[in-house]
Amino acid sequence: MRYEGMVYRPPSEAYSLIIQVTIGCTHNKCTFCNMFKEKKFRVRNVDEVMEDLQMARNYYRHVGKIFLADGDALALRNEKLSVILNRIAELFPECQRVGIYGSPKDVLRKTHEELKELREHGIGIIYIGAESGNEEVLLDVRKNATRDEIIKAVRMIEDAGIKSSVTFINGLGGKRLWREHAIDTGTMISEMQPSYVGLLTLVNEPGTEMYENIKSGKMELLTAEEVLAETKLMLENINVVKPCVFRSNHASNYVALKGDLPKDRDKMIGQLEHAMKHKDALRDERFRMV
Repeated sequence: MRYEGMVYRPPSEAYSLIIQVTIGCTHNKCTFCNMFKEKKFRVRNVDEVMEDLQMARNYYRHVGKIFLADGDALALRNEKLSVILNRIAELFPECQRVGIYGSPKDVLRKTHEELKELREHGIGIIYIGAESGNEEVLLDVRKNATRDEIIKAVRMIEDAGIKSSVTFINGLGGKRLWREHAIDTGTMISEMQPSYVGLLTLVNEPGTEMYENIKSGKMELLTAEEVLAETKLMLENINVVKPCVFRSNHASNYVALKGDLPKDRDKMIGQLEHAMKHKDALRDERFRMV
């Protein structure tokens, strides 16, 4: 396989075969993100993708999952994606799931029938970065999607029979908007009813616009204790009907949380309350990573 630049994938795709079908991110303007700054978005030639798939088949005896990169490969038209997905089905009959990154705008550009077509051709999960449920935070970080658009996109994915995995970021509103960020994110999760939720914690990463905002004092980071309070308030405002897998055990998080909503919500709130009283339970700042 041939890769261009740094390649990123969701934590749950750690053991997946990664195939770049696009390079970079169509939006690439979020203030907190430094992932694709060195790349200009483009769609890879389908022939190159086919060659990579054949190389992988020649090298690997078993491929259980495949992830289509880069940042929002769902931006491809169904015609191109279907060609790739059909070839995956031919070469890797043992593959149980194909995953893909998608922006809310990518999803909204597709019809219900087109999303169902992708499911029928092998797409089993779509990863969306929602980041926050608060409109002001979304505007501040230049997410290029409104709260309602993100909710609608996730509902469309789920209605098409595809699993959605939605990521949010603790601390994204700073000290000024932490309460609004927590409450509105909790209610957003309740409204969208996703299959999976991943909660990261903001890391002040050099090279981003947000880093400069923090450096200049325009934005003030939350302390570890304040992040826990924000997470607790967020959980208190999540009321999902169908089961939702909740994970907040990324290297960026101060406390690892792992459970299923709604049944484990009180247990995870209890873990946060324990950590708020016992600071030695927090991950040391030196070991937090993006």
